[in-house]
Amino acid sequence: MKSVPTMFLATAAFFVLLGMIWGIQMSATGDHSLSPAHGHLNLVGFVTMSIMGIFYALTPAAAASKWARPHYFLTVGSVVILVLGIVMALTENGDVLAKIGSVLAVLSISIFLAMILKFGFGENA
Repeated sequence: MKSVPTMFLATAAFFVLLGMIWGIQMSATGDHSLSPAHGHLNLVGFVTMSIMGIFYALTPAAAASKWARPHYFLTVGSVVILVLGIVMALTENGDVLAKIGSVLAVLSISIFLAMILKFGFGENA
C-alpha cells in the first residue's frame, strides 16, 4: 500500500481534477446551482487534504502512527459524503448527508489538530 502522504496527495489531486471538470461543466452549461458543492470538493477535497498530505510527508512520526491511515479514510469519506450531501440539499432531496458529512469533516480536522499537537510539525518535531 502507498505511504500516507502519497495517499492524501494523490486523492487530493483526484478531487481537484473532478472539481475542475465539474467547473468546466458548470461553465459550459451556465448552470452554477451546485457551485457550493463544487467549492467544498475543491476546498476540503483538495486544499485540506493537500495540507494534511504535506504535514504527513514532513512529519514521518505522525505518518507512521496508528491514526494516520484511519485519518485518511475518514477524510475521504467526509469529502464524499459532504459533497454528495450538499448536492442533495441544493436539489431539495434532504440535508441528512450534508449534516453527516459535516460532522465527519469536523472529526477529521479534530484528528488533524491532535496529530499536530502530538507530533509537532516537521521531521525533527
